[in-house]
Amino acid sequence: MRILVTGGAGFIGSHIVDDLIEAGHGVVVMDSLAPGVHLSAPTYLNPAARYVAADVGDVSAWRSALRGVDAVCHQAAKVGLGVDFADVRSYVADNDAGTAAGLWAMHKGGFDGRIVLASSMVVYGEGRYRCDEHGVVQAAPRTRGDLESARWEPRCPMCRAELRSETVAEDARLDPRNVYAATKVHQEHLCTAFAAEHDVPVTMLRYHNVYGPRMPRDTPYAGVAAIFRSALAGGRAPRVFEDGGQRRDFVHVRDVAHANVLALTAAASVTGPFNVASGDPHTIGEMATALASGFGPDGPVPEVVGGYRIGDVRHIVASADKARTQLGFTATVPFTDGMVEFAHAELRGT
Repeated sequence: MRILVTGGAGFIGSHIVDDLIEAGHGVVVMDSLAPGVHLSAPTYLNPAARYVAADVGDVSAWRSALRGVDAVCHQAAKVGLGVDFADVRSYVADNDAGTAAGLWAMHKGGFDGRIVLASSMVVYGEGRYRCDEHGVVQAAPRTRGDLESARWEPRCPMCRAELRSETVAEDARLDPRNVYAATKVHQEHLCTAFAAEHDVPVTMLRYHNVYGPRMPRDTPYAGVAAIFRSALAGGRAPRVFEDGGQRRDFVHVRDVAHANVLALTAAASVTGPFNVASGDPHTIGEMATALASGFGPDGPVPEVVGGYRIGDVRHIVASADKARTQLGFTATVPFTDGMVEFAHAELRGT
C-alpha cells in the first residue's frame, strides 16, 4: 500500500511512519514542521518516506500528496488544553479547517481509499459515572466553586452524591468540555459525513493518554506525562493538581502506532470509533510516582499541590473491548515498564 500520513514528523505520526515502512508500505508524509512544534527538522525522520512540507490547510499540497495513495492516516492536529480560550482560532484552523481542506481535496480527486483519523478520549468529556441511588448518570461539569473548595469528584445531578467512575465505551454520548475536545468531535463528524457521501471506510481512533519517546517537551500543549518528565529531568518535583486521584489510561506510543497500522492494513476494513487504550487505568499521582522511580531513589518526589485547570475532567478511562474484538488490538507495553523507559526517552525539543 501507499499511505499518506499527515503530521508524520510528530510524536505519534513518526512512529506510525516507521512501522508502516518496516512492514513494506510506501509512505508520504505531509507535515508543516511548524516552528511552534519543531525547532528544526527532527533527527528521527525516516529517510524511506517522501516528505511534503506543507500545512494541512493547504489544499494544493493535499491534492499533490494524495496522488496514488491507497489510504490516509490523519494525525496532524493542535493538541492539549492550550494556554487559554485565545487559542480557539488556531485550534479551529489546524483541526477543523485543516481536516475540511483534506476532505475537500479527497472529494475533488475522487479518493476512495481508507481514512484513519486520530481522535481522542476528550470527545467524551467526563467518563461514565454511576450513582448508588440513581444508577448511570451524566456528570455535570465541575463548577469553579466545587474546585475552589476541593470537591474534586463529580456529583449526581439529582441527589448531589459523589459518583463512582466506570469505563466508557464508544457508544457513550459525546460531551466536549474544552476547545480542543470540540474540534476533535467536529473532525469525527466531518469524516463521518465524507464517508457517508463517498462510501469509504473511516476509522476513528480515540487515543487515551499517549506517552513515550518523541513527545514534545516544555510546551503548554504537551501531555501531563511530558510535563512531569521535563520537571524531573530538570531536578524539580512534578506538581500534581487536585489530590492526584484523577484516573486516566496511559497508553504507550508504540501501541498507538500499532493500532493505526492495524486499521490501515486489515484485510477487511473496520469502521467507526475505537478506544485506543491500555485497559489498565492509573491515577495521575500513580503516574507521577512511576515516572519518578525511573530517576532513582535520589530523584525529586512528586508533590500534590491541589489547584486545578478549568476544562480538565476528573476521570476518563476506557473500555478497550471493541478495539480488541473488532480491530485485533491489544496494548502490550506494561505501565511501569513504559514509564521507567519514558524517564530517559528522547523527547522532541520545541
